[in-house]
Amino acid sequence: MGDEARSEVPLAVLQDRPASTATSPAPPPADPGSETGQQQKELAQIQNPASAAASTTTAPTMGECSTEYRGLPGGNGVADGLAPAPASLRKVSIVPLVFLIFYEVSGGPFGIEDSVGAAGPLLAIAGFLVLPIIWSIPEALITAELGTMFPENGGYVVWVASALGPYWGFQQGWMKWLSGVIDNALYPVLFLDYLKSAVPALGGGLPRAFAVLGLTAVLTLLNYRGLTVVGWVAICLGVFSVLPFFVMGLISLPKLRPARWLVVDLHNVDWNLYLNTLFWNLNYWDSISTLSGEVDNPGKTLPKALFYAVIFVVVGYLYPLLAGTGAVPLDRSNWSDGYFADLAKLLGGAWLMWWVQAAAALSNMGMFVAEMSSDSYQLLGMAERGMLPAFFARRSRHGTPLVGILFSASGVLLLSSMSFQEIVAAENFLYCFGMLLEFAAFVLLRVRRPDAPRPYRVPLGTAGCVAMLVPPTALIVVVLALSTLKVALVSLGAVAVGLVLQPLLGIIEKKGWLRFAVNEDLPDIGVGVGRHAPAAAADDEPPAP
Repeated sequence: MGDEARSEVPLAVLQDRPASTATSPAPPPADPGSETGQQQKELAQIQNPASAAASTTTAPTMGECSTEYRGLPGGNGVADGLAPAPASLRKVSIVPLVFLIFYEVSGGPFGIEDSVGAAGPLLAIAGFLVLPIIWSIPEALITAELGTMFPENGGYVVWVASALGPYWGFQQGWMKWLSGVIDNALYPVLFLDYLKSAVPALGGGLPRAFAVLGLTAVLTLLNYRGLTVVGWVAICLGVFSVLPFFVMGLISLPKLRPARWLVVDLHNVDWNLYLNTLFWNLNYWDSISTLSGEVDNPGKTLPKALFYAVIFVVVGYLYPLLAGTGAVPLDRSNWSDGYFADLAKLLGGAWLMWWVQAAAALSNMGMFVAEMSSDSYQLLGMAERGMLPAFFARRSRHGTPLVGILFSASGVLLLSSMSFQEIVAAENFLYCFGMLLEFAAFVLLRVRRPDAPRPYRVPLGTAGCVAMLVPPTALIVVVLALSTLKVALVSLGAVAVGLVLQPLLGIIEKKGWLRFAVNEDLPDIGVGVGRHAPAAAADDEPPAP
């Protein structure tokens, strides 16, 4: 998945600004001697030193626009108090980005135990070898291409809106945000499941409820402090979380019996639990796209980070799985979430068990903050495209989307009472619908806009891309078909809410009950993603103070 050397193409290749913007002409380039002009010049030197001298007169490219967000239209780039995030807080480099992807997708082997309990060692190992090829690599490739084509907060929402229109872009945002919040509700559950063997009181009742509330509050505060902080915390948590499994693998070497890896009983397989566990542990590669606007040089950084993260995640699953199933006699009834701590005690003693439990706790913290970052920045990106009320685009003094963080945290608390299996099944169902829209958008953009700027391009033609998507689409059909009736009804009900919510927001905007606006600094994507053009929203009047 390496990046390709591609010439930058002006945004005019996509589509000119709508004609309605003529009533609100763009401001002239800033005087080079002014403070604003100097800021533009400095930004141009960072982005493209060779063309810094012409930074205020040449058409911006997608990559250039992606690094600067100045809030909704309004005096000095600020509307309704929506100040831009300080640039120093918004640049995520490749190493933190790899660990953010790692935590959005995996966070370590915690949670893969059910695959062995559902299907036995052979199918579990085969699943984590085959499914990355069928699912993870195609999803990562799509994310690399479209994430660099539209390097802004909102990610897959913008992809779908550009290809299928604003209505379906909103549906994509609704389903993926809800799926992400459901996913985030898992991490307090997993955290407490790993600790309840040491602290039985956390198994249920008020102590568990207060623990979920306190954990959510602390991790939400960490998200509030800034994405750069989250990224570097993710590195520390990631290293600490994988170390005990490295040690466990070394200890297991003398006890390995390769024949144990080949155990299979096709007549005793819980296919629904097996596929849902594999799918949950190997998806969400596209979540990082909602943070593209916060990434340093996303055209090069994002594809490389995805490549390294795919290797990191797959090895991080297979290594402890081979160690655990090969070194200990099989009892499938023991293989459920939290069992790796018991394996560590059997192989290395109580000290290793405590280490694994601590690693599990910190890993769930990392997954929580990474997922919440993705969910909250998605809401910010949708607001900057006019899909959500303008207050969702407000940033805190740390540059973080405060309203989006609070909404995402509230959803986590509401869903945290669900069981592990129920959460996984429900989020997978919603996630599948969103991925079908992404697949359609990917192919349509290849067909309709083959010459649009793509800093990274999947090295396949359109026919090859369609062929690449056949196996993951078939997997989606299987996952949906195996869902229980309860999960299907609840998930379809959630989808129906989104179908009604989008036109309802249009009515609210028309009545003037809430303010919507489009950030005109964003690159044009060829469609009016908001319900109206930016100029029509402003009516040639200055925004309210």
